[in-house]
Amino acid sequence: MTLRAVRVLSIVHERDAASGVFADAAAARGDELVEWIPAELPAPPPNGFGAMLVLGGAMHLDEEQEHAWLRSEKELLREFLARGTPALGVCLGAQLLAEVAGGRVARSARPEIGWTPVEVTPAAAGDALLARVPPRFESFQWHSYEVYAPPTAVALARSARCLQAFRLGEAPWWGIQFHAEATAETIAGWIADYRSDADAVRARLDWGAMITETHRKIAPWNELGIGICRRFLGHAEAAS
Repeated sequence: MTLRAVRVLSIVHERDAASGVFADAAAARGDELVEWIPAELPAPPPNGFGAMLVLGGAMHLDEEQEHAWLRSEKELLREFLARGTPALGVCLGAQLLAEVAGGRVARSARPEIGWTPVEVTPAAAGDALLARVPPRFESFQWHSYEVYAPPTAVALARSARCLQAFRLGEAPWWGIQFHAEATAETIAGWIADYRSDADAVRARLDWGAMITETHRKIAPWNELGIGICRRFLGHAEAAS
């Protein structure tokens, strides 16, 4: 069976939070991945893409005064939603997709940072992306806000604190709170720069232990992330 290449827009909010292993999944399939940094370039026309990745960032989606480009990005996401373009959002990206689709995002009681157990819901058994992940897995997290998805969304995974994955719409759109795209190098960079995140500073975490844990867990984590993205792109190909 011959794969049809998918042209994928990857929305990168910060250079140290890029496409990671999702880029590897796209390259292995022969897809074209176009990274766009909203703070640096005008929005591309939405009609040239068959799928969209919306990645994380240290900013928060309610900080439109500090990051005026968030407004134009949300407008672009609404255009993609109207066009029925499949999308996969990660962390901030998942929060943006949820808000644009009618959900709500709010600050958590405390941040969720580091390796965290996640359990899939019964609905994940029939999901195109998460049906093949283990019922319970260790995930890498770094967020201070949490998603309250629209009532029509399907909850696919949860941690002890919050919703971790959801699916909404017929496109469909998926959101995952955990950083399935992150490489060991990416995580090490975030940890090295943790002082720029006031919530991370207040959390008083053992950063050395987190690095050690990352080295031990990153290989299966990257395999899981590549699988999720590969299945997403396969869905986008079939929908095109």
